[in-house]
Amino acid sequence: MSSTTEQLLRELHASLGQRKRPEDVAQLINDLLDATPGGLDRKTRRALDKATRNSLRRLWHGYTSMLEDFARPVGAQRQLARAAQLFDTVSALPAEAGDDPARVEAVIRAAGEEIRKEYGRSDFLADRLNRDERAGAGLGDISKRQYNKRFRLLRRMEAKLARILVEQRKRQITMIGKSGLASRLPYEEFAADPGTAAFVAYLTARANLRAEFTVQGQQRAYDEVADALFRRLDPAAANWFAIAQVHPTAEVLKQVDDERRGLLLGRWYRILLDVAEQMETLWRKQSVDRTTMIVERGQDSTSWNQAARAWTTARANWFALLEAMGAQSILERLCPGKVVLLVAADVAAWHRQSGGGLHPDTDVWAELPLPWHVLRGETECPQWLVEQVCRRHGVDPERRGWTRARRVVHAVPFRATPELVHGVSVADPMLASLLRSAGVFSGRPLRPAATDIR
Repeated sequence: MSSTTEQLLRELHASLGQRKRPEDVAQLINDLLDATPGGLDRKTRRALDKATRNSLRRLWHGYTSMLEDFARPVGAQRQLARAAQLFDTVSALPAEAGDDPARVEAVIRAAGEEIRKEYGRSDFLADRLNRDERAGAGLGDISKRQYNKRFRLLRRMEAKLARILVEQRKRQITMIGKSGLASRLPYEEFAADPGTAAFVAYLTARANLRAEFTVQGQQRAYDEVADALFRRLDPAAANWFAIAQVHPTAEVLKQVDDERRGLLLGRWYRILLDVAEQMETLWRKQSVDRTTMIVERGQDSTSWNQAARAWTTARANWFALLEAMGAQSILERLCPGKVVLLVAADVAAWHRQSGGGLHPDTDVWAELPLPWHVLRGETECPQWLVEQVCRRHGVDPERRGWTRARRVVHAVPFRATPELVHGVSVADPMLASLLRSAGVFSGRPLRPAATDIR
């Protein structure tokens, strides 16, 4: 492998955890496939040209105003630097250590031993040592003021660590909801075949597009460029296991052996359990009308919708794997329902003015048992019950994905990535940047995370 090819593969692999425009990823893919033996066939080149021409136009106009990454939690760099000043057992650490919960926890524990503070016991009244206790612990040479200063810092660091863990979990759930297990693909698995890497990177970039403020439905990830890259794959050389983690269709899964399908089945079920726990926590914190799912003031629609998308992705992929392994009988006994997104009141009103109404899945969701109760075995939700409720509300259970995985994926036409300000499309990235800095739309109840209702 040439150094140029490896560099391009590294850039494409890094894009799996980012939000780069598909046009920019397509340019990298074009360069990669041009550099591989055999080059590009005419059909794939034509498809890539549609995207790369748009990428070149964007470069000419300047840039995109949108962040090209998922929101990351603010690390504990400042707290670690302060700990290095106050504690003899803590040395200065590189900046990346502040983003690593394991390293932050290790510092908290080591520093806590220095002042005889037990990890997790941070009550300022109940857990501090008094003068006699400090003397008995060999801390008599530390003044009360200095001891309190160190105790407070460790208390803040434990709270900071808890926030980092929560935000990292939310970030992972967001990425799973967008592009499946793409961000978890090891480089070696991703780069084993350039054709596989090209398809996975492009489809992931399409899946990671931001939601638009619309009642027409969001862009579908699998477009004509993705289809051309998929059809170009060499069946003998393609890494079908890597592809199955972002595109688990029946056509792909039949190429994966039983052992690896079982591995994916277990991964997706664990994700279902994790996301269900997250949704239950969010559900208990706020009162939501299940019959409408319209956001009310004070409700955290963003976190709920991120978790709901992750549930939808994990559930669909789990269903697909069960069918590929001939284990559909499991769904006859355990068929957790879909989860509906919270929708902003202005979007719901827009739907009514356009002659529409609530999403057809809302009535079914409102009647079925809550997913976390089903997974814990507290409530039964067999396939026959889901079918019965769907038909009562005029919903096709198979076609709408309530009881089966999607059967066929059809490619949609390529569409250029829109420049968005709070979900609203803006013609020019420079104008978008100005509007964002001026706080335009900030007073309106636009909630991009709550508008993806189709």
